[in-house]
Amino acid sequence: MTTTPAIAAVDAAIESRRSVRAYLDKPVARTEIERILQVAARAPSGTNMQPWHVHVLTGRTLDTLVAAVCAAFDTEPEAHDYEYDYYPAEFFEPYLGRRRKVGFDLYKLVGIAKGDTAAMRAQHRRNFEFFGAPVGMIFTIDRRLGKGSWFDYGMFLQNIMVAARARGLDTCPQAAWAQFHRVIAAQLALPPEQMVVCGLALGYADASHITEQLVTERVPVSDFVVFRD
Repeated sequence: MTTTPAIAAVDAAIESRRSVRAYLDKPVARTEIERILQVAARAPSGTNMQPWHVHVLTGRTLDTLVAAVCAAFDTEPEAHDYEYDYYPAEFFEPYLGRRRKVGFDLYKLVGIAKGDTAAMRAQHRRNFEFFGAPVGMIFTIDRRLGKGSWFDYGMFLQNIMVAARARGLDTCPQAAWAQFHRVIAAQLALPPEQMVVCGLALGYADASHITEQLVTERVPVSDFVVFRD
């Protein structure tokens, strides 16, 4: 099997992508963000509908949204729920085991003991600070579109993360933001047809942070592929 520099570069960008939960206080140039999004928009979509809408937040706008969502999280989280099901109503294997492992591994790194709900809640709250990233993105989709457009959206999001890695940047895709879609809609003045898909943190990873020791596992190809000759 021949590996060219181009293949190696693409593989490296994909394989080094991870969900980073700590960032340096270092700005990302707007031109860099624009280029990442321009590249990502080459993602395929059914009949080229391109269903994505992106709200890029920095500076005061970022701080204002973080403050509003964190206030809702602190005072009335039960009043907010998702508009779509990200996870199954009841987990089952092998997915339950995989979910538990990544959670236990993260909590162990940051020193959260089993059953310490207050510490778990504090760690979860960091989602709504974009983990300290200098750039936060909120993604929305027209709620009238079908499931196929959501598939397309996933490819667009993956492109963003890979294009960011190619430039030495890191990301963390965050479905958690969708829980507070009403707060987000008010803060960003979203039209009623726009539905919050997720958020995403973008910036330069803080390699010294304990969470950066987390390495998630992947099952081997033989576990999920059947070759039919």
